[in-house]
Amino acid sequence: MRNSELTELVSPAIADLGLECLGVEYSPSHGNSLVRVYIDAAERAVTVDDCEAVSRQVSALLDVNDPIDGRYTLEVSSPGLDRPLYTPQQFARFIGQNAKLELNLPLNGRRRFQGPIRAVQGETIVMEQDGVAVDIAHANVHRAKLVPDFGEPAGKPGRGKAASNAKNAQKDKK
Repeated sequence: MRNSELTELVSPAIADLGLECLGVEYSPSHGNSLVRVYIDAAERAVTVDDCEAVSRQVSALLDVNDPIDGRYTLEVSSPGLDRPLYTPQQFARFIGQNAKLELNLPLNGRRRFQGPIRAVQGETIVMEQDGVAVDIAHANVHRAKLVPDFGEPAGKPGRGKAASNAKNAQKDKK
């Protein structure tokens, strides 16, 4: 079963709980497959109780519909800081932020792109790569996630070469 089919199957049940199904990742394996469901909550953080409620609901739904052959482990998770992106609408929510994409088929000789999301035009994601805008068909995106920006590393102010140069410049003014 494909990820998109599983997402379509479980999304209504998750929406009934007042949550959003961002996407489902199904990783088949010979011994024990993995089904990971990413959920989000509007205007609040996802709680452990949310994950537990979705897990119960989705588990029952998968038991009834039986879309997966063999044994599997079900995981329900919040998206986290490096949130996966599954739909053009999700890309559009994060215009201006950095994302990392892996493509199914190479584009301009490469399969991996990382840079800011510049726009979403229908089913096309416009990203900046090395200062150039690149149009990427959403259907060609194998995997995508945000790249968290933690800003400058924390440290003591006034250290390093730039701070030293700034101090010397201030001394010269006196």
